[in-house]
Amino acid sequence: MANHVSSLKRARQTVTKTAINRANKSKLRGTLRLMREALTGGDKKTLTEVYRSTVSVLDRSVQKGILHKNTASRYKSRLNARVKAVVTKAA
Repeated sequence: MANHVSSLKRARQTVTKTAINRANKSKLRGTLRLMREALTGGDKKTLTEVYRSTVSVLDRSVQKGILHKNTASRYKSRLNARVKAVVTKAA
């Protein structure tokens, strides 16, 4: 356990930041799970809405430092390709 005042403060900050990072990461994973479920469902309208929200969460994850920008870009590219495939197949 920390003994100095500064190390005690640092320990408190670490607990807070860990909780925030964990919440952001779980929100990201949940959004990606919803996106995969929408892809298997195949409904065009809900699929485009879920895609927009997923892209938004991915971009926010980059801003918050949860994901690297290239990783988010790769996710968006692959999701967009899958969304296009479902939408054009349905049309």
